Amino acid sequence: MRKPITRIPGPASPDGPAKPSRRALLGAAAGAAGAGLVTACSGAGNGGGGSHSGHSGGGEAGPSAAPEGFVSPTGDEVAAAERARPGGGRVREVRLTAAKATLDLGGPTVRTWAYGEELPGREVRVTAGDTLALTLANHLPEATTLHWHGLALRNDMDGVPALTQRAVAPGADFTYRFKVPHPGTYWFHPHSGTQQDRGLYAPLIVDDPREPLRYDEEWVVVLDDWVDGVNGSTPDGVLTELRAGMDHGGGTDQGGGMDHGGGMDHGGGGDGGGGHEGHGMAAGPVGPTSRTGSSRMMMGARSDILGPDAGDVAYPHYLINGRTPRSPEVFRARPGDRIRLRLINAGGDTAFRVALGGHELTVTHTDGFPVRHRTTDALLIGMGERYDVLVTAKDGVFPLTAVAEGKRAAARAVLRTTGGRPPAASARPEELKGRVLLADRLTADDSVALPRRRPDRTIRIRLTGGMGKYDWAFDGKPYTPDQRHPVRAGERVRLMFTNGTAMWHPLHLHGHTFALADAPGRPRKDTAVVLPNGTLTVDFDADNPGLWMIHCHNVYHAEAGMMTALGYRAR
Repeated sequence: MRKPITRIPGPASPDGPAKPSRRALLGAAAGAAGAGLVTACSGAGNGGGGSHSGHSGGGEAGPSAAPEGFVSPTGDEVAAAERARPGGGRVREVRLTAAKATLDLGGPTVRTWAYGEELPGREVRVTAGDTLALTLANHLPEATTLHWHGLALRNDMDGVPALTQRAVAPGADFTYRFKVPHPGTYWFHPHSGTQQDRGLYAPLIVDDPREPLRYDEEWVVVLDDWVDGVNGSTPDGVLTELRAGMDHGGGTDQGGGMDHGGGMDHGGGGDGGGGHEGHGMAAGPVGPTSRTGSSRMMMGARSDILGPDAGDVAYPHYLINGRTPRSPEVFRARPGDRIRLRLINAGGDTAFRVALGGHELTVTHTDGFPVRHRTTDALLIGMGERYDVLVTAKDGVFPLTAVAEGKRAAARAVLRTTGGRPPAASARPEELKGRVLLADRLTADDSVALPRRRPDRTIRIRLTGGMGKYDWAFDGKPYTPDQRHPVRAGERVRLMFTNGTAMWHPLHLHGHTFALADAPGRPRKDTAVVLPNGTLTVDFDADNPGLWMIHCHNVYHAEAGMMTALGYRAR
């Protein structure tokens, strides 16, 4: 049984247009408007391409043309791969509007951008094998796209402007149409500038027609860090502040950044009261800035897991399903009910440590793919990661708490199976100090384990940059749309990431899932954390032709330049 998420709609409200994003400017540099336009109509047969309507001639420039010898997003290889995917019989049609909105966060009211005046956006639910046909109506003051995070879908529907499609101009519509091959917990968001750090995100749940799990209730739990519309702040303003670099007297770290562990204590930095022991020192903003109204640059965000620099941004609010801790969403069940929680971290700059007071969590999936069940007290979830867990509800009222790792603040919801007073907003479950599970301790279920095989190709990528100059990049080169790491269809590809910085990064590969090659259980994922001065090695099969992004899922690191692309060689 599935329990609907509470939604808080609000009337539309005016808001000024944002500055062009790095990706928009790069797209404009790639060619004049209309040049190399991907219409996404070339795929014939089941699950064929999408289409523009409305003012489709305006907006960003089209994607840079695939260099000679590489597969184009609209190439025959992409259409053939889509035809070969199983399913496609039932078509699930959805219409989605991106527009300005006023949202009630459970007390604070903010002007922002959102899908359908809801936060999170309304859940889209399909069954594996369906074709999704979702029409996006862009009522925003700037161009936008939709990226389907975690899905192995056709390349021209992946939603990366200047790479796989032309961004959807203000006033235009675009229909994303593709087969959905794999069950699991996914989500969607823009891939245009810092838009994801507004209210533009929503869950995508793909049901398994042969679901092996048995449970009484199911809840989708979306975690977020919130800054937009609070005291004049916007994500673009935060990025401007960060790009100015740090000038607060800290020392330079080995990666060219600044030491955030200077013993500063600036208070709570968000809802939820005091900090949690074991998460490190106090953290908070460094001072006012005229660009954003309040400074959002964080100092002292130290984590015992993620290291001395757990985050760049001091958010004023941390949310579960769009609600602050003082007005949380309440999940109701009966004692003894077996509950499936689908946890999604939609944050821009925050890892969350998640626990349910008085309960163990049994992890069943990560990033949509099943794992051998494993119990834990708490989970650490980086931006873009998802976990499915089972819990057996006890008798009482319990906090579901998501601590912003290293940031002295938390989001929370409440599980209620009986009467009584809920715990205080500042309460921290003891489980947060117990066993904390990371993905590398999980084991892929036999049904999805990637067979061991010697890599045909190894791609080495070094993570570079730091807070001092805010020059995050791969291999010291900020992203440009013409970057290509070549692969060939049918290869086993190994990606080796070496983190030369003193900060952690959640790395996301589009269009594929990979196995954590250095983890004994080799779980399947699409987003994984590389620790400060650490390494991450992943393997995947090159079975989805096109041009695919690899990037840090810290939205501000990506916008600074920590992105690159894979390109399939044409045969």
